[in-house]
Amino acid sequence: MKITLASIAPRRSRSKIEATDRLFNDYLERIARYLPCDAQTFDSEAALLQALQQAPGRVRPYAILLDSRGQQLSSEEFATRLTSLRDQGTQRLLLAIGPADGWSPTARQQAHLLFSLGRITLPHELARVILAEQTYRALTILNNHPYHSGH
Repeated sequence: MKITLASIAPRRSRSKIEATDRLFNDYLERIARYLPCDAQTFDSEAALLQALQQAPGRVRPYAILLDSRGQQLSSEEFATRLTSLRDQGTQRLLLAIGPADGWSPTARQQAHLLFSLGRITLPHELARVILAEQTYRALTILNNHPYHSGH
């Protein structure tokens, strides 16, 4: 299974490298120890949805969209969900952070799962880091690595 961590960010907000980018990239490298992983940034929701429809492979990627109204899962439950997807033969998993105004009804309908990081509002850049960290944490749980239990 290959994981893509995607986000929607207008070009004007991508101009400077921030500390959050360094953290995000660190977790991306850690995730790649367990599964192939990449990151993609899109200018708009429409561009992300188009890429989702045109993704290579026989089956469309499994899309998990972060949404404040989505399911809240513990780290262990998220790990279980990833295990289930892997065991069902999911080839590509897309985890996506949406636009500032939230996902459109069309995008929400195309998602396989709406996932919430909690009821708090996070800046886009910080949500990317948290998503990457939780993905890494889930993979360490699945591989019995002490990262999760080390708090």
